[in-house]
Amino acid sequence: MATMALQGKRILVTGAGQGIGQGIARAIAEAGADVALVDLNPRGLEETSRLVQEVGRRALSLVADVVDAEAVGRALERMLAELGPVDGLVNNAGVIVMEPAKETTRDAWDHQFDVNVWGLMNCCQAAARQMTAQGTHGAIVNVASNAGKVGYGNMAAYNASKAAVINLTRTLSTEWSADGINVNAVCPGGVDTPMLKRAAEWVAERIGVDADELYAGMKPKLMARHIQPIEVGRVVAFLLSSDARIICGQSINVDGGDTPY
Repeated sequence: MATMALQGKRILVTGAGQGIGQGIARAIAEAGADVALVDLNPRGLEETSRLVQEVGRRALSLVADVVDAEAVGRALERMLAELGPVDGLVNNAGVIVMEPAKETTRDAWDHQFDVNVWGLMNCCQAAARQMTAQGTHGAIVNVASNAGKVGYGNMAAYNASKAAVINLTRTLSTEWSADGINVNAVCPGGVDTPMLKRAAEWVAERIGVDADELYAGMKPKLMARHIQPIEVGRVVAFLLSSDARIICGQSINVDGGDTPY
């Protein structure tokens, strides 16, 4: 991908306050885009905004809940007013509740599907409507997970929600390609994030091992280290660019080779 393949573009990133979302925002800025940052954590947004501005791009911090359609609509209105028309959307906001399948509760199940699936769909709808109203082409990248393909233990609802994202990505690509909206997904795994660390701590406490040692082993088998969030971000930046127009409806593994399909 050309170094500034997103030059002049305006991209909205949800879940931008930490982890993969922060890495995506930074990578997009390095590729030349201005970034609207959505998260529920103002302090995290402040840090990500600083990273975007460090590479000379504009950042707009928006505290909003992706599940709330009105809040998402207001965020897009502010983006339009302060940065300009939306050229791309990255759906990264997500939650996980660790629990054995036999103990999974309806509340935990609904919470994960509400954020991971409906929140994503809510943002997709709002962005697609705006892109169509603008009469411009655009791109959407959904952050799924290799968990949506593999199915890891103690996270049944999370696995199922990410499988839904993978299927939804294909559906939206099929419906919206005629409108010039390209939809794809990435499926990370083994990424150095607070979410993975919390998962390691949960497992370690229950099996009686050191959490740091367990976390150290939760890296791709073909790599000697964890994947860094910005590395996922660079793949996302490519999928947002015009160079990726021939990639449609795909859910691309970015997990160091752990997932074979």
